[in-house]
Amino acid sequence: MKKEESAGKKLLDSLSFEPKSAWDRMDSDEKRQAFDLAEGYKAFLTAAKTEREANTWLLAEAEKFGFRPADQVSGRLSPGTRICFDNRGRSAALVVVGQQPPSQGFRLVGSHIDSPRLDLKPRPLYEDSGLALLKTHYYGGIKKYQWPVLPLALHGVVVLASGEKRQICIGEAAEDPVFCVTDLLPHLAYDQMEKKAKEAVSGEALNVVVGNLPYPEEEGVKERVKLAILKLLKDTYGFSEEDFISAEIEVVPAGTARDVGFDRSMIGSYGQDDRVSAYTSLAALLKVNQPQKTAICLFTDKEEVGSMGNTGARSRFLENVVAELVYREGYNPVDLGIRKALSRAEAISADVNAALDPSYQEASDKRNSALLGYGLNVTKYTGGRGKSGSSEASAEFTAAIRDLLNRHNIPWQPGELGKVDEGGGGTIAQFLADLGMEVIDAGVPVLSMHAPFEVTSKADVYAAYRAYKVFWEPEK
Repeated sequence: MKKEESAGKKLLDSLSFEPKSAWDRMDSDEKRQAFDLAEGYKAFLTAAKTEREANTWLLAEAEKFGFRPADQVSGRLSPGTRICFDNRGRSAALVVVGQQPPSQGFRLVGSHIDSPRLDLKPRPLYEDSGLALLKTHYYGGIKKYQWPVLPLALHGVVVLASGEKRQICIGEAAEDPVFCVTDLLPHLAYDQMEKKAKEAVSGEALNVVVGNLPYPEEEGVKERVKLAILKLLKDTYGFSEEDFISAEIEVVPAGTARDVGFDRSMIGSYGQDDRVSAYTSLAALLKVNQPQKTAICLFTDKEEVGSMGNTGARSRFLENVVAELVYREGYNPVDLGIRKALSRAEAISADVNAALDPSYQEASDKRNSALLGYGLNVTKYTGGRGKSGSSEASAEFTAAIRDLLNRHNIPWQPGELGKVDEGGGGTIAQFLADLGMEVIDAGVPVLSMHAPFEVTSKADVYAAYRAYKVFWEPEK
């Protein structure tokens, strides 16, 4: 006979809050949908390892679902119209026009499509000890010791003096060569292993090995391995050493996104911070048809280095998008319409947060850390130590988001980025808030964040997709 719960147990259940596994809250059909979504996501991660590649992929996918460049759509924008804005090939905005005019506010989900990596220096190619190497400058927050002895690929673009662009992607196809950064053998690494981890591998040691075969010996020819590589680059890709100066070539881990675990419940790949948010927000927007408020999906660049530049969240790109929408609405004066639209807007800064790692629990406050597989991580504030560099969501907006997720039975959990004095980090939320929006961070928990191979749960990826969709267009 089943024992009846005590009054105290019932009271505890009604008053306390404890996040639950997202898997336990999903029926078999939802689990199938989560696994199906993950297949498309893995394909995106494999195809788009740089911000340029991600931007191109996202816009191409949006075009299949009826999004057209704004300059190809004339006149007033009617509800349901789908338009897109491409910002220099490295950031973009997708818009579904709402029933209410944009000046009455809009709903935005913003993510970033850049990830930590190694960039080639302006004069990268040199020869030393019979090897040709490329010098790099790391981008974003990395643990430098994680990058040696990995199979690496080169992705990017070389722009010739004529303006002609040469696309580069070497190391991904099965028949391609790969590249690597070397490391000391343990037999000779006594001094290296005595150093602090951040000093064990210096930034100037992250040099990529690219060749060993010398140019045929001729009188007066020095650095023959370098010369052979220069000839190969000219013959194969059509550029010379000077062209490196006007190139954006990124060194990233080679290989495809993979399932992780016996049960295939997780995804492992480079670049999930923050392309998981870019993919899930795009997938959600493609399902939005007639939102009450205009829906904007924003993809930004340069977040990993402070959101600077004309493609970062600090740029005027988003304001220009809103200006276009207000102008098409017919609001006069346009400048006032822009200000009203921004001040009435609500936004989700869709960015990842660190999942609690059972092997390194000492870095986190367990009660206030996200768990892998427990749903969307809602982060009320980020920043470091005394909330420096943070945008803190208001209690009112946090309550509204909490209510939205609960009403639609979307698994979610609160979470901070580690212990108070352990470190910290920021997102684009602070720059959206600077424009007057209500904004909160909400994204997927990640294990090994900023590493060359990051891990997410398919349950959390699916929860993020559902959350962004109902934020734009709540289900009836």
